[in-house]
Amino acid sequence: MEIGIDSFAARFSSAGKKELKDADAMAQLLERMVQAERAGLDVFGVGEHHRKGFLDSAPTLILSAAAARTERIRLTSAVTVLSAADPVRVFQNFATLDLISRGRAEMVVGRGSFTDAFPLFGYKLQDYDELFEEKLGLLLKIRANEFVTWRGKFRPALTEQPVYPRPVQDPIPMWIGVGGTPESFVRAGSLGLPLMVAVIGGETHRFRPLIDLYREAGKRAGYPEEQLKVGLHSLGYVAETSEKAIEDFYPGYAASMTEVGKERGWPPMTRGRFEAQNGPLGALLVGGPEEVAQKILRHAEALGGISRLTFQMDSAELSHDKLMQSIEMIGGAVAPLVNR
Repeated sequence: MEIGIDSFAARFSSAGKKELKDADAMAQLLERMVQAERAGLDVFGVGEHHRKGFLDSAPTLILSAAAARTERIRLTSAVTVLSAADPVRVFQNFATLDLISRGRAEMVVGRGSFTDAFPLFGYKLQDYDELFEEKLGLLLKIRANEFVTWRGKFRPALTEQPVYPRPVQDPIPMWIGVGGTPESFVRAGSLGLPLMVAVIGGETHRFRPLIDLYREAGKRAGYPEEQLKVGLHSLGYVAETSEKAIEDFYPGYAASMTEVGKERGWPPMTRGRFEAQNGPLGALLVGGPEEVAQKILRHAEALGGISRLTFQMDSAELSHDKLMQSIEMIGGAVAPLVNR
């Protein structure tokens, strides 16, 4: 199993103390990306947001900076908000990243968990599904063909138009990032694309019926089982002991989830709700190395096997030093336990 880190380049990593300057927060993020490679992790992903508190509106630039400082770790988006982007530019950006990194680039494309990008780039929310489906089709066509002929509703047509540069990897790896919509799982399977499932709450095993839909759709479309890979994106944090991990993680997690909940109609985060989320079946991966490794294995078994797991730690307002230490433990202790 590949194990890695996802980041949303959150600027609030000062853990409630004096707010970091944006340039300092970005420098610390790049240090964490280098640390992930040193710790032996397989992949580092950077999200895409267009709102205050996040510095990841141009993720390929961050990934390219990391590519110049690393040699082995794979670099991916987490996710690219394809519905509000031009597929030609998305492909060109990731192909360029692939050249800079000498074949280590990947992309996870999806619709995003926030809607800020739609008005920012002139798109209508009522076109949410249609936009993604059309743009995904164009991106796949560009990935497969140097010269592209295409016509759609939301973008000018292309007639035998060459798209450059071409990446080192042919094809460049592309995953579909999904939440909980059955149609999204079926679409990914029908296209034979790897699936990245974001599970940020609830009980992870409840996603098994949706993943079964994905695998069934892929088999019906004629894709081999080994091509239908499933990855899991989970909120988590690892410290020396479970008690220390919870002590570090809970205050910032409760604050940030309560704030996000105001937008989405969620109740405030309580200690009881947190403990339920972090229980044996819950989605959170917060604890000591052995406890977290065992929970990853339980999740993998419950979902019928997974190929990749990424930790997302930005939601807990943890300090840079604590994040660096947690990355070291994930690479040095958790990953070996899981893969042993």
